[in-house]
Amino acid sequence: MTVMNELPAREIGRRLRLARENSNKLRDEVAKVLEVSCATLALIEQGERQIRFDELKKLVGLYGVSVNALMRPEAVHINLIPRFRRLKESQSTSVIDAAKLLNIYVRAEVELENILGIKRQPRYPDERRINDGNVKKLAKDHASDLRMWLDIGLEPISDIFSLLSSKMGIRLYQRNLHSSISGLFVYDEAVGACILLNAKHQYTRRVYSAAHELGHFIGTRHAPETFEKGEMFSSREERYADYFAQSFLAPEESFSSKFRDITAGSVKVTRKDVILLADCFGVSREFCVRRLEELNLMGQGTWEWFQAIGGMTARHEKDAYGKKHRKNDQAKEDAEQPISPRIGLMATSAWEKGLRTEGQLVELLGLHRLTLRTIFNENQSEEGTTDDILKFTVR
Repeated sequence: MTVMNELPAREIGRRLRLARENSNKLRDEVAKVLEVSCATLALIEQGERQIRFDELKKLVGLYGVSVNALMRPEAVHINLIPRFRRLKESQSTSVIDAAKLLNIYVRAEVELENILGIKRQPRYPDERRINDGNVKKLAKDHASDLRMWLDIGLEPISDIFSLLSSKMGIRLYQRNLHSSISGLFVYDEAVGACILLNAKHQYTRRVYSAAHELGHFIGTRHAPETFEKGEMFSSREERYADYFAQSFLAPEESFSSKFRDITAGSVKVTRKDVILLADCFGVSREFCVRRLEELNLMGQGTWEWFQAIGGMTARHEKDAYGKKHRKNDQAKEDAEQPISPRIGLMATSAWEKGLRTEGQLVELLGLHRLTLRTIFNENQSEEGTTDDILKFTVR
């Protein structure tokens, strides 16, 4: 078969292994279907023994993929799902489902970028060592160094999502996940750093999750990580990511200075003070209070005290802002769509240029054919929009 001759046997074997792992099939199970030994299957996956077409047809049926998707020269084959699966034996199905979604997004985005000629040049800082020393001090120093490296100094970060995706070139996705999942991070040499955040969560919670996952990218780049609701930061790696997020989002110097400016002349700290300070740094009110407690600018237990007297309600927010307009959460709105806007635009462009058929894109994106046609129609109605995605670059 011609398509099988376009790829080296070792690459075919690698793709077959990844397809098996991504479908959660054991080697002995697959060997029985092929009516070969496990040793023979191992040779096929290592590229030492060429697979026959009749065997390939059996495998694509077993793995739930097409021959075209598996053997297409430009197709991107990565093993993100098995990496997450190996994190812990008791890992919930919600984590695996989120990892599968991330896998689909990364695979689709990279293939579409490649065939459209979109050049992505990530700007990554060096990975830092966290094995030795005081983990809190390391996290603070690394967060400060990264801010200097990004040339943002000590000022509040207005949009951490754009900072990660546009300025650093990290592949960032915000989609609706199970409520227990806050975020996932994985780094792969072939596709770079990837972060998936739960768009169901409030904006400020996603800000923290993004900073937390960025901490893993800086300190433990080659270890995939899942961030789940109510997770206790017991390991050194998790404590580092937590301290990193605190220092990166709210540097001690500028956070303390802004707090003193807001509360100048006040006898006591009010809800309004907390709301304004939190809004200035783009963090949640709870993060704000606990950061102030950690910096000894508020007494321990202040957040619990605020909660006991009724918390911070919409009325308190109105008192603080007056008639100030609250910005729309675009990422939350985009997450309601079947695919992210950027990937949808690239898919439309690839289809218009004849680089991919409708059927190939349906399989690549995991969408229903009618859903994909709706995306095409919507993007085609916006003249010139698809051309803008070809300008993407990170310097």
